[in-house]
Amino acid sequence: MAQVQRIDPVILPGKETVAAYCRVSTDSKDQINSYQAQIAYYTQLIAENPEWELVDIYADAGITGTSIEKRDEFKRLLADCRAGIIKRVLVKSVSRFARNTLELLETTRELRELGVVVVFEEQGIDTSQMLGEMQLTMFALAAQEESTSISQNMRRSYQMRMETGQFVGCKAPFGFDLKDGKLIPNSDAKTVNRIFDLYSSGIGMQQIATLLNSQDSSKKWGRSSVSCILQNERYVGNALLQKRFTTSSIPFRQVVNHGDMPQYYVEHSHQSIVPSSRYDHCLLLRKERNQTVRHNGPHLFTHRIGCPDCGRFFRHVNSSGKSYWI
Repeated sequence: MAQVQRIDPVILPGKETVAAYCRVSTDSKDQINSYQAQIAYYTQLIAENPEWELVDIYADAGITGTSIEKRDEFKRLLADCRAGIIKRVLVKSVSRFARNTLELLETTRELRELGVVVVFEEQGIDTSQMLGEMQLTMFALAAQEESTSISQNMRRSYQMRMETGQFVGCKAPFGFDLKDGKLIPNSDAKTVNRIFDLYSSGIGMQQIATLLNSQDSSKKWGRSSVSCILQNERYVGNALLQKRFTTSSIPFRQVVNHGDMPQYYVEHSHQSIVPSSRYDHCLLLRKERNQTVRHNGPHLFTHRIGCPDCGRFFRHVNSSGKSYWI
């Protein structure tokens, strides 16, 4: 096993160790320019102060501030603070640091106990001062409310576009490119067609995945990825909208829609890859195979193993001589 040794920055004696945290929430050109400007600004600001020693600039780009979980640079900053490397953190504003009031207050309190001062420049807040937390709470609530309002407006916009069949999504399924808000088949469409052909000819999903992987595919295939393609209506030019939705409370999460929110089925929303006759045949074949498995009788643990995330039950599968739960 590889041996990893951490090499901490060399800090000159007598100087206060200072770091800066920067964040932008989207990958737009304007936001990236702001992100780069923040890094340049703090690098120069810390370098010009003879009493400060720069530890590092911690920066997350295109990451939401409603949760710490996905902000790797923020977590690295906290780890260095806990290690005693940093004594002062500079941040442009409260909303750049966090938009979740609870996480913001918990983090700043922990840092204060560690002897780390956090300075929010726009609001003029210094957490080492007595009134710092009171002011911070007010600004944090405002930042959280702003984030909630933005999220609600986006959800309303998505809902209106789904009701008119105009919503496409932010990511194209395998076999498509997303251009100007439209799904366009690409070179991977041949692989999609092949998967449907193989399944129609009686080859199982695990066997299809093994075959694709053996042919030096650029994509790592598994039974579940083949299964997703075989039941994705996008490949016949249709779209089932709002399969997942974003929760309304902070921290926002994407969850599977099990009837909690309305769904919309749009026919002929884009160019198809697979003929509808072959797609329907594969769905029917899949249904028949599932019924055959069920007729063999339920497993001892059926409806007894639950998923802690979505609450649904795992099901037992026998395929290609292998037995497993999904």
